[in-house]
Amino acid sequence: MKNTYGGIRKLPYVFTEQGIAMLATILRTNVASKVSIDIMRAFVAMRKYISSNLIEQKYINNLVLTHDNDIKLLQQSFQKFEEKRKINEIYFNGQIYDAYSKIVDIMKEAKKEIIIIDKTVLDMISKLSTKVILITKENNKLSELDISKYHKQYDNLEIIYNNTFHDRYIILDSSTVYHLSTSINHAGPKTFSINILTDEFIISSLLAKIKSLK
Repeated sequence: MKNTYGGIRKLPYVFTEQGIAMLATILRTNVASKVSIDIMRAFVAMRKYISSNLIEQKYINNLVLTHDNDIKLLQQSFQKFEEKRKINEIYFNGQIYDAYSKIVDIMKEAKKEIIIIDKTVLDMISKLSTKVILITKENNKLSELDISKYHKQYDNLEIIYNNTFHDRYIILDSSTVYHLSTSINHAGPKTFSINILTDEFIISSLLAKIKSLK
């Protein structure tokens, strides 16, 4: 019967560096010493190889990470440029339909309310489900008859007569402000631009001015 005291004994398949060092102190023959030294050198070479590869791998990982971050920054830059291009646009003379379509798309962005500072066309706002506040001067081309006919069919329009504004604005949900360099019903025949305002002070000042008119 085999002695299994201390666990099952099996021949080793591999040597550890510490095991070789211990074995070298036991085996005294020249061959054993030479083999031990060769194995120790192999362990040293292996450790250097692994360390070198880990350093190289770390360098590659850092390089990939850096390039990945650079690519993400580049993508973000292109995205911001594309967003800026979409909201700050210029329309040249003759782009009547493009300008009209852009203004309609802007109005559709509103969730609850649109404030238009302009003399506008009623057929544009009749397509909207949101409340529309039109701030315009009294002697514009929008006649009382037009307004009366509009109110008979639609109930989303409130008009505030005021002649203190020169520029045209479209304000969505009291937060997003578009500036138009021409009147809505004159957009297209001549070159003009549509820009979004980003200065919080200007936006709050404009909203405060509008609030004082109500």
